[in-house]
Amino acid sequence: MTTQMTESRMNEGMWAWRQPENHNRMIDVQSGAAPVLTPDSGEDSSFELAYFGGSAFRITAPSGLTLMIDPWRNLPTGNWDWYHYDFPRECVDIVLSTHAHFDHDAVHMVSASVVLDRLIGTYEFADVRITGIADKHVSDSTHNAYNWAEMTRRLTPVRTDPETNWRSYDNCILLLEVAGMKILHWGDNRPDAPQHVWDAMGEVDVLLLPVDGSQHVLSDAQSDEVAERLKAKVIVPHHYGIWNLTARASTMLPCDDWVQAHADPIRTESGTYRFSRDFVMAQAGRVVHFGENLAFEPPLQEGQELKDRRNTP
Repeated sequence: MTTQMTESRMNEGMWAWRQPENHNRMIDVQSGAAPVLTPDSGEDSSFELAYFGGSAFRITAPSGLTLMIDPWRNLPTGNWDWYHYDFPRECVDIVLSTHAHFDHDAVHMVSASVVLDRLIGTYEFADVRITGIADKHVSDSTHNAYNWAEMTRRLTPVRTDPETNWRSYDNCILLLEVAGMKILHWGDNRPDAPQHVWDAMGEVDVLLLPVDGSQHVLSDAQSDEVAERLKAKVIVPHHYGIWNLTARASTMLPCDDWVQAHADPIRTESGTYRFSRDFVMAQAGRVVHFGENLAFEPPLQEGQELKDRRNTP
């Protein structure tokens, strides 16, 4: 038997074996060598949120622990691209994915010490507690201009209904407790989740919610209903179109109209924003919108070697 390293096999599975970083910092935290702040210590009750486009966010806890949620990639079958380039090279402590769709599941492209793919249950480390709540992806897209869910059913063998769906239509809502606040990443969850899911979520402080002009995941009305039911103090939209990130094939559009319909929205000046507990607790449905601001420099003018990450894991 001969072993031949082909490009397709080189990029199979996780890329961690080719990444030069290590988890020494996690060892320091676990062993107690690195101090960990607690919400009641009074030293820092804030976290930084960085937006990477799509549904991807990096959260930095008071301890310095970093988490990346829902990094994206282009459709692996190559039928059409949603993004003009690959996800940027980022190193974090923990990477997470809410569900197995290409625009949310590129955990292999992030250098991370811990990979939590479709977490169900609880993971706790340092000053962060994460709970994964199992439910289902949206499967009714009649509110969308293209009704992509119906096209999926007609053009592919993929089952999308909650009773018999393929695994790609499972969704795990992520509830993070950081700096004395509850942050919830909705993923692409259905708006009509069973009561036990709402009970598990409870009331949230910062809601990361899919909103876009094409109403791809949720309709505008559904987005508002979800935020109201969760009594979200702050709402951060994601999963919308950005001209220098998303291609037309994604069908996604900016969410400016939805943002403008809400009272006194905050439009960030960059791709990062710091949330203090005092600020968040004083809000009631306040929208914080990153708009076209990203936490990295889009490589639009760079060569293909920087846009294609397969050779730079």
